[in-house]
Amino acid sequence: MKAMIIRNFGSSSVFESAEITKPEVKPGHVLVKVAATSINTVDTMIREMGRELPISPELPAVLGMDFAGTVESVGEGVSEYAVGDEVYGCAGGLGDLPGTLAEYMVADANLIAHKPETLTMRESAALPLVGITAYEGLTRAGVARGQKVLVHGGSGGVGHIALQLARHFGADVCATGGGDRQLALIQELGATGINYKTEPVADYVAKYTDGAGFDVVFDSVGGANMANSFEAAALNGQVASTVAMVELDLSVAHFKGLSLHVVFMLIPMIHNYKREEHAKILRKLAEIVDAGGLRPILDEQGFSLEEAGNAHDRLSSGHAMGKVVVEI
Repeated sequence: MKAMIIRNFGSSSVFESAEITKPEVKPGHVLVKVAATSINTVDTMIREMGRELPISPELPAVLGMDFAGTVESVGEGVSEYAVGDEVYGCAGGLGDLPGTLAEYMVADANLIAHKPETLTMRESAALPLVGITAYEGLTRAGVARGQKVLVHGGSGGVGHIALQLARHFGADVCATGGGDRQLALIQELGATGINYKTEPVADYVAKYTDGAGFDVVFDSVGGANMANSFEAAALNGQVASTVAMVELDLSVAHFKGLSLHVVFMLIPMIHNYKREEHAKILRKLAEIVDAGGLRPILDEQGFSLEEAGNAHDRLSSGHAMGKVVVEI
């Protein structure tokens, strides 16, 4: 089968087209003919940092985590899928799990679900990693109807999904963005846009919460922005972060009695730990999508399998609006 492989870690030029052996299905798994895959920041990190990241695969490797495709064969012990089913998930591209930048992949049945009926393959491939991340963060933070929720990075890959899910759960949602295009997308998706470059935290907390702070802050920016999340949160509020690798004074969190939820959605894949939870979330996301409560936004530029390096560059450039997708 055709695949894009890497023999070295480094720049996007490491990708090369190759013919590799088509994988065989095994118990508990399905063989999927991949239709599309999307690029996530963690994909570019693995390619660039290599063995500095403990989750990186051995070389040569096929990268790529998200996918949508069609089941071609079903392994022993799998009863919920049949040949011809259209599925999606986040199931490869790290550790010993071969990735999605290939014509076929073998996926653990606990890491996939039937794709949303109302989405194309390209749209479905854009959803798994960011969707699971957003869903996990919001539910762990206990988001509920009537709450005031702030999403940092509301036009980003995870952020634009998180703000839609928060609205689906009945919250009053605000989201930060850094420019007219970003704020326009946030407004289009039903949240109140906040320009973080021109509006200080204290000002928008006063404006949108009467100074009380947000019940839930979902921080998809992380790093130094965590301090802004703590400042924006209400007393006894909830903060969910997807990027918590930062040294930070927790005094504000302490005096406000905040709860911090750190989301690292790759844990089930890396450690083979509660993988069935991902299947459950993917099924729930498909229901929400098909009910009209959620839609992934795709970047205007599309890429073929042979253009995987260009797709990585597009995401890393910061110019993409929505998820970057590769069609196989």
